[in-house]
Amino acid sequence: MADLVYRSVMRDIKHKILDNQYPGMRLPDERSLSDIYQVSRSSIKRALGILAQQGIIFKKRGAGTFINPLYLKNQSLFRYEGSNLGVTDSFQVDGKKQGIQLLDYQVVPANKDVQEELFLNDNDFVYQIKRLRLIDDQPFMIETGFIPIKITPTLSPEIVNSSIFNYLEDAMGKRVTKSFMTIGVSPSANEDQKLLELTATEPVGTIEGIFFLDDGTPFEVSNMRIHYKYMKYSTFVNLDQEG
Repeated sequence: MADLVYRSVMRDIKHKILDNQYPGMRLPDERSLSDIYQVSRSSIKRALGILAQQGIIFKKRGAGTFINPLYLKNQSLFRYEGSNLGVTDSFQVDGKKQGIQLLDYQVVPANKDVQEELFLNDNDFVYQIKRLRLIDDQPFMIETGFIPIKITPTLSPEIVNSSIFNYLEDAMGKRVTKSFMTIGVSPSANEDQKLLELTATEPVGTIEGIFFLDDGTPFEVSNMRIHYKYMKYSTFVNLDQEG
């Protein structure tokens, strides 16, 4: 499926930022951008909103929208290219290709813990999906997730061999935009050592998360075990809710 309009706008604005095409580090206003790209104001607003969330631009009340100088100095902190919280978009590494190896795919009744975390009932079923993530054929993450069937009844093994969150957005018009995550570290287990090519004394990073759709619906509970060499977390904090 073709890229959504706002994604194309967002990527072109980023390209122009890197090409120093905005005098004074200031972007045109939304109406001007809408005329330039021949798209709706809502598409421009969404593209700018994502760029602001990523910390690439910021709004200064009464003055306009400006480029964050930190982005130009250290672009590696701002690799994220997507609009949801999926691993495919979040773990971008310059010049390297991601891969997925499907380890397990089942439809199972939701257990009590999953029911509580995803607000499910006793008779609800979930996909149990386990995948090995790779960068240039090097395994870096074991990912186990549970997704309610009633939200995505067409989630086939072919789909989960690529980005589930991007499929959800492109095919169903739903985005995963919020999460509650617990990040830690633990000794590597036998499976970690085998799949991630670790020694018995090397640790793994851990992320336990619940991911929510943009309407607040819990979509997935996930456990990720990450090779320690890839365990790096950067974030841009914005407390200006109006910006």
